[in-house]
Amino acid sequence: MRAEGQAHIDRIEAALALVRRSLDWDRALRRLDELNARVEDPKLWDDPKDAEAVMRERRRLEGAVGTVQEITREMTDATEFIELGEAEGDEDIVNEGLQSLARLAERADADKVQALLSGEADGNDAYLEVHAGAGGTESQDWAEMLQRMYTRWAERKGYKVELVDYHAGEQAGIKSATLLIKGENAYGYAKTESGVHRLVRISPYDSSARRHTSFSSVWVYPVIDDDIDIEIKESDLKIDTYRASGAGGQHVNTTDSAVRITHVPTGIIVASQNDRSQHKNRATAMNMLKARLYEAELAKREAEASGEYQAKTEIGWGHQIRSYVLQPYQMVKDLRTGVTSTAPGDVLDGALDSFMAAALAQRVTGETIEVEDVE
Repeated sequence: MRAEGQAHIDRIEAALALVRRSLDWDRALRRLDELNARVEDPKLWDDPKDAEAVMRERRRLEGAVGTVQEITREMTDATEFIELGEAEGDEDIVNEGLQSLARLAERADADKVQALLSGEADGNDAYLEVHAGAGGTESQDWAEMLQRMYTRWAERKGYKVELVDYHAGEQAGIKSATLLIKGENAYGYAKTESGVHRLVRISPYDSSARRHTSFSSVWVYPVIDDDIDIEIKESDLKIDTYRASGAGGQHVNTTDSAVRITHVPTGIIVASQNDRSQHKNRATAMNMLKARLYEAELAKREAEASGEYQAKTEIGWGHQIRSYVLQPYQMVKDLRTGVTSTAPGDVLDGALDSFMAAALAQRVTGETIEVEDVE
């Protein structure tokens, strides 16, 4: 096999190995057999809710397993086609086979990312919070840049974005903002963005044009439906109302319609000011609180499964996940995976998929994984 063809094969096999690992391949095959048997049971639909859950799980597993088997089969066919062309000295056949492998490698990379979105809540919509760190106007401007970055990323994915909560900075930027991102796998993709983001640049707010380092934090958690029961005691809540505010005078009310809820046992704080109705904002904030508590439980279970659980309530400033350097050179580097980009302008305009894909892969392997850019 020529070097070009072998490189494609190596890339395909690496992608398939990661998918099998993420699925726990042998267990997935056994579970698919169990689900197929349940689907054949005429009593399944006696409980429509359970039946729908079974059918969803079956479709997901059937699609993932079928994709791996199909790509494996097509890779074998293309390899045999190339070997035939080489044996007969037919360059056209060889080139056609190499092109097939190249296309298959691209598909394997794309399918790999989809397969990594197999978590319990990965298919759900997501809340994404941005909070400015210490540093006044500079950090608040950075927080607003992050808010725009994630809005642009969501728009690139075809997702719908709603601004749920917004607190403007004193001079520029924002103190905090909460986005509701609606779309298939919104949480699955965005969940790896939780952490502290660091910006290095010449500050436009510094008259001496000095270089500044700013920090902002991002927190992502899934929207949950009524099927998930999260028990919250009223006595554990501290509820405040205040007057809503927004950029450029938008969303400004003359009544205290905005709602902030603090869950005292955990210290989790959520807020909503998107609606003019205090009742609706309270309902939204309660849904956000339930989602935060659910995400915390998911994170705990995931960490316990990997033996790495350490109790924590919030991401601290030491938990940096990515650096964005605009001066003296230009580079964005993910500190977890090592993935880098020398085009920070593109990243800040929403080109985040390659960073997310690598972080998802690392969750499966615990290792730094080289991931092709999937923008």
